[in-house]
Amino acid sequence: MAHTHNHSHSVNNFSKPLIIGIVLNVTFVIIEVIYGIVSNSVALIADAGHNFSDVISLVLALAAMFLIKKKSTGKFTYGYKKASILIALLNSVLLLIALGGICREAILRFYEQEHVNGNTVIIVAFIGIIINGFTAYLFVKGKEKDLNIKSAFLHMLTDTLVSAGVVVSGIFIVIFDVYWIDPLMSLIIVAVIFIGTWNLLKETLSLSIDAVPKGINLADVYDYLRGINGVIEVHDLHVWSLSTSQAALTAHLVMESNSSSDILLAEINKQLHDKFEIEHTTIQIESKDFEMNCGNCC
Repeated sequence: MAHTHNHSHSVNNFSKPLIIGIVLNVTFVIIEVIYGIVSNSVALIADAGHNFSDVISLVLALAAMFLIKKKSTGKFTYGYKKASILIALLNSVLLLIALGGICREAILRFYEQEHVNGNTVIIVAFIGIIINGFTAYLFVKGKEKDLNIKSAFLHMLTDTLVSAGVVVSGIFIVIFDVYWIDPLMSLIIVAVIFIGTWNLLKETLSLSIDAVPKGINLADVYDYLRGINGVIEVHDLHVWSLSTSQAALTAHLVMESNSSSDILLAEINKQLHDKFEIEHTTIQIESKDFEMNCGNCC
């Protein structure tokens, strides 16, 4: 038997964009709360609550970046990479809880409509478009590489659209003097965010129980390995996520002859990385005779 381990992992560093995003959003949350109270706008306060959950999300994503880079130990042989998936899962749950609170407050406002200063709502929400839009831009490059960064990007992009919606509600209040539009916009905010959060929750739940990562087709991986010259069978093929940005693979390749050529193994590792973005690979090569004997033993 021959084993090959590929430990050439690259983790993108998004610490700086995350810190910038945290500072900007903390500032904006304070602005929204103050002017939400002053203008008596539940939409602004609701959006502030959501933005605060985004701050928590960004802080947790920053913690995940730190944990991914921590070295393995005698007890945690993969390091703390899996914690990044748990953090993404926690982000999803926290956001769903926040949405429930926002929804409750908005429904109550339908029965207790109060005067809202539309001009203040428009100005503050417009500031939100600028801050959230810029923060989302910081994560554009990393959104396809890391689930926590993707989560941060989607949160910020959603917030940008939500702020635009709040501007629209402010315009309706100023022009038509209708205040029910404010809680209605809050419910629309909840609905939009819920859809994205639910999808994120399903994806992180799948990764937490070692499902094949999204974007990797197990059948395609099998076909590639089976198509390698000299390989007559592939078994014990497993692909899972070590973290929100790193996939791992283990496989047994049965070959005509027990060839453990370093060149062959290096090429397999390269192709798995380039074709499927699988960072961590463990390949066990077996001869045909070994496979037959192993089958008899079992």
